[in-house]
Amino acid sequence: MDETQGTEPIGKENDEGVMSRLDRLIRKIPGFSGYLDKKERREADRELREALARKLDQVRLELGGISETLSADIVLAIDHAEPIGRVDNRLMGLIGKINDAPSGYSSFFDANQIDEADLDRVYVFDSAMLAYVEEAGDQIKALQQAVDERTHIAATIRELDSVLKDANSEFATRNEIIKGMA
Repeated sequence: MDETQGTEPIGKENDEGVMSRLDRLIRKIPGFSGYLDKKERREADRELREALARKLDQVRLELGGISETLSADIVLAIDHAEPIGRVDNRLMGLIGKINDAPSGYSSFFDANQIDEADLDRVYVFDSAMLAYVEEAGDQIKALQQAVDERTHIAATIRELDSVLKDANSEFATRNEIIKGMA
């Protein structure tokens, strides 16, 4: 993940602070203000995951359109079929993980026993996932431009694949965070 975007892997602190990240997160997801209310955190978690999955579904649709564009030139289609397929598989996998993830820390919050450090980790995680999804959207736009211009297609596919690989790895840490709070 590009450090200039203000996200770092979970566990690293930065000067921006967790609450600044949370404020950005709340602004980017409509109806997400319930995240701060203990009684609404489970619902807010579900809404966030649904919003992330919808954005990734859109990225996947755009990838399908790019694949169709590439198929107009048989050489380009053959050259890029395997890496595009890998990107599509990573997208499908991430969407599935997000959709199938348990609602998370409800029992933790229902008990009203909040360890602020754990809560901060959840906020940082959510912010990081949103940043990955936005980066995937930016990369798909860059890929469309590369295909339109017939330049740097392979490199742009690799960049998108790298973002999705990192996002999948980061999402795998979600269960560790949730288990650590139970």
